[in-house]
Amino acid sequence: MDIPPLAGKIAALSLSALPVSYALNHVSALSHPLWVALMSALILGLLFVAVYSLSHGEISYDPLYAVFAVFAFTSVVDLIIALQEDGYVVGFMDFYTKEGEPYLRTAHGVFICYWDGTVHYLLYLAMAGAICRRKRYRNFALYWLGSFGMSILVFLTGNILGKYSSEIRPAFFLTIPYLLVPCWAGVRVFSQPRAPTCCTANTVQEEQRKGLLQRPADLALVIYLILAGFFTLFRGLVVLDCPTDSCFVYIYQYEPYLRDPVAYPKVQMLMYMFYVLPFCGLAAYALTFPGCSWLPDWALVFAGAIGQAQFSHMGASMHLRTPFTYRVPEDTWGCFFVCNLLYALGPHLLAYRCLQWPAFFHQPPPSGPIALHKKQH
Repeated sequence: MDIPPLAGKIAALSLSALPVSYALNHVSALSHPLWVALMSALILGLLFVAVYSLSHGEISYDPLYAVFAVFAFTSVVDLIIALQEDGYVVGFMDFYTKEGEPYLRTAHGVFICYWDGTVHYLLYLAMAGAICRRKRYRNFALYWLGSFGMSILVFLTGNILGKYSSEIRPAFFLTIPYLLVPCWAGVRVFSQPRAPTCCTANTVQEEQRKGLLQRPADLALVIYLILAGFFTLFRGLVVLDCPTDSCFVYIYQYEPYLRDPVAYPKVQMLMYMFYVLPFCGLAAYALTFPGCSWLPDWALVFAGAIGQAQFSHMGASMHLRTPFTYRVPEDTWGCFFVCNLLYALGPHLLAYRCLQWPAFFHQPPPSGPIALHKKQH
């Protein structure tokens, strides 16, 4: 997979978030939640107009360029928020975290801001750069769709169900485009043609004739998916207050963060159980039986989703903003870290396998009279 050059124009425009946030932080009128929401909407609108006027050619070629440009700006804002909440910078986004979205000050909110300000930001620059150079960026976009979708679904649901549900402000409704735009972007991304592969018909036939035992890497991935599925189901039962002794021991001695009343960890485990668990079963099937051409795309989507989710979950479980009683105990920190790191690493290995050796997932070439007829003509 080729890595496109980063979009310098978008990077320069996104860095304007630094002086803008600093200036707005010193406007006294922004001490009211409604003014915070209106000013935020106005800035995003002006930013879109600026992007459209400066990059009309790129937007005409691919409208997602405007989306990546605006979201790159908000990624820098999120990074500023995370750095400010951890005490690395001061005087930038106090007005927004106090009167706009106070739940961003939670441990989970801090870590989704870190992820958005680093991983998502680099993805936006790479995808915008690919559009400028008229290159493919489909794989990057699929990873971003999974990551962004998981982030926003868990965060919004946790805000509504958790202890911060009484502190929802007008700025909360600015997240509605964050739900709608990825849906539209997802339709466009999936409709893009896949990158051509160098797999010949003979290569595909030879690879698909091999059984699972003849493919040790795939066998290891299937075993991983089965174990990950059981782990996913177990943690889902834990947050649903399963009365068994093993669930009780786990939630109190290994991951007490699952009891945190902010509700983000509970929502996260339920997302895993309802979406990741079925995917583990389907992916194991696709690694066993050839011709499942859907797996490479969805492996990238789920790699992004689980990568973002595990980063936020692991970070928030140990962050100082999480009350001490809900943090991972020191004597079980190693077990917690290894299990959750492997849970995040496995989907990325699966996606890498699908991208590097896709022959097993190609539709098998036609055989019999039809193939003979095509060969003759």
